[in-house]
Amino acid sequence: MNEKFIRDIFYYKEFYLDFYKTLKPEVRRKFNWTLQLIALIDRIPEKYFKHITSSTGIFEIRVEVGSDIYRVFSFFDKGHLVVLVNGFQKKTQKTPKSELELAEKLKQQYFDEKYK
Repeated sequence: MNEKFIRDIFYYKEFYLDFYKTLKPEVRRKFNWTLQLIALIDRIPEKYFKHITSSTGIFEIRVEVGSDIYRVFSFFDKGHLVVLVNGFQKKTQKTPKSELELAEKLKQQYFDEKYK
């Protein structure tokens, strides 16, 4: 496989990796596939990667396995770096407000630490 990445993916602290460790193997595979898609293709289908309109530049990475739905929040740094923060299993139609608030807080924390 000699494909060129157009986006780097960075895990901020251990938030995503801690979530990833809790997932079943088939969900992990789907997340790996989805992250590779995000890293490789220019126009990512909204089914997999969607901007949260009520946010300050937060995107959700979306994964479905069977009837289970999972989300991981991320954001860009310098246009190419997708920074992964918190993840959760979605159990309702609406994105939990507390999860979005956590993503916003982690994004702010990331940039505060970066520019210190």
